[in-house]
Amino acid sequence: MEGANQVERLFEWLDQTTNLIQQHEDLPYLDSLAYTMDMLFHREVPAEADDILSQKLGNTLKDIDSFELKTDDIRKAVQLAILKGMQGSTQQQHLMTPDTVALLAGYLAEKLTQGKESLRVFDPVSGTGNLITTVLGQLKQPTEAYAGEVDATLIKLAVLNANLQQKPVEFFHQDSLRPFLLDPVDLIVADLPVGYYPDDLRASDFALKADEGHSYAHHLLLEQSLNYTAAGGYLVLVIPESLFNSDQSDKLHRYLQENAHIVGVLQLPESAFKSDKNRKSLLILQKQGEATSAPKQPLLVQMPSFKNAHAMQDIMAQMNSWFADYKAKHND
Repeated sequence: MEGANQVERLFEWLDQTTNLIQQHEDLPYLDSLAYTMDMLFHREVPAEADDILSQKLGNTLKDIDSFELKTDDIRKAVQLAILKGMQGSTQQQHLMTPDTVALLAGYLAEKLTQGKESLRVFDPVSGTGNLITTVLGQLKQPTEAYAGEVDATLIKLAVLNANLQQKPVEFFHQDSLRPFLLDPVDLIVADLPVGYYPDDLRASDFALKADEGHSYAHHLLLEQSLNYTAAGGYLVLVIPESLFNSDQSDKLHRYLQENAHIVGVLQLPESAFKSDKNRKSLLILQKQGEATSAPKQPLLVQMPSFKNAHAMQDIMAQMNSWFADYKAKHND
């Protein structure tokens, strides 16, 4: 309960300080939150603040000294503040991976990479950084982490989010379907934004481009993710549940058969999403390599409600057993 209280206290501090900056500087909430997080990270009032704001912020900084800040408490409190700032946004479902989904992705990432001495991890569409920092919190080995994001406000929040949690991540501020200055990695984690990609010229470089009209961004991002995965590396992707039933799914099926092994699909519970059309699944892929092979029986799971502790315990035990068997037969 202590942890929950610390999260609540820190969220209230972030929210009140953000509101103070927002009113004084006439900035949007998320930009004001970035200002607050920067101040919290450096533990000093930014030099550009005028005398009145500087004095008020100085007083709020003194309050933070009484907090016992743990990494996970910081992540949760920042997440709550970002969610508040996103309320009313038409693209809200694209901007932050729900905590329970991010934790499950982290569990899968940890299971898939067990036994590797070190890792390189990449999230090409990191948003505010909640997915990549959650996954990094669950990996056991030394890890180099990279992330891409096109939106200036979101990448600012993601950098500060990673800094506050003391998670070293190298960020690329760019369109995630443009080439990255990055060698292929061992693990990709991504929450694929759903929709059409407007740049038809750029899309024409991809195998999964549409035959006519705009291409699906989530299809192109899946291909881009595989492009930056080393042979034998894994991908844990949050996908729309309709991914394999869309009008362009035949091409996607063929592409995956040629380039990847489907290791598993976890259908997330209905209760985790506001409506059926927003429902997501977790797709686990392995990029094909000389020594790779598809599992005889992929991990196919219908996740129970995250609130049903008994059913969750049961399904996690079954998944642990499946992974033990899989790793014994597919030792990297």
